[in-house]
Amino acid sequence: MNNVALPFDSFGVSHRGCVRALNEDSYLVEPETGLWVVADGMGGHDAGEVASASIVDHLATIGIASSAPDLRARFEDRLSRANAEIRRISESRGITIGSTVAALLAMDGRFACLWAGDSRVYLIRNASISQISKDHTEVQELLDKGMISAAEALTWPRRNVITHAVGVSDEIVIDFQQGEIMPGDIFVLSTDGLTAHVTDAEIEAAAVSATPQAACENLLQTVLARGGTDNVTIVLVKIGDGRNGARPDPSGAEG
Repeated sequence: MNNVALPFDSFGVSHRGCVRALNEDSYLVEPETGLWVVADGMGGHDAGEVASASIVDHLATIGIASSAPDLRARFEDRLSRANAEIRRISESRGITIGSTVAALLAMDGRFACLWAGDSRVYLIRNASISQISKDHTEVQELLDKGMISAAEALTWPRRNVITHAVGVSDEIVIDFQQGEIMPGDIFVLSTDGLTAHVTDAEIEAAAVSATPQAACENLLQTVLARGGTDNVTIVLVKIGDGRNGARPDPSGAEG
């Protein structure tokens, strides 16, 4: 987003929740390079943490891209390197580990959302929230085929089984959506620890009523108050209207 005139503000938080002993989520807030990421590791013990950290560590080396296509190419290159590293770790330990990833790339007035797994990207525009990403899960596939209803999906026994992730195979399956950035847009990236306890409407209400930092902290407190059954990570990016020419601190923050 370094070439975009619109001002922005972003923030991220991560917590192990109320039940899990370890936090296997990782996240990245890099507004200077136009990149925001959440990753939810899987594999048990400390293996999931290793997988999600590998993704974030590799993506943190992207640097300043020369164009939006260059940023996308750098992202895919770093993610491929992370996938290879996770595969090597899996083989050395004799287990399968991996991680979801959901990312927002922004530059030259445009955005791209890329994801694998069930971590999500939402866009709030004109006071309406929409889920840009589409879960890579067994239950989503059943929904798409009309085999179960939305109500049944909420309690489906295998609703948390994901079908794509980074590190589980030699080839990465990544979906993406792209579009134009509009003044007032708010992007919310989260692992499923948020959406297990908070509705889309509640996410929207929190995001539009506060700064990114306050919104992230408020949503986290809501999750913890409701039991926090999983690790939870939230990254929020708010696009200003640019009318006064002011630019919020682009350094981002970590909670």
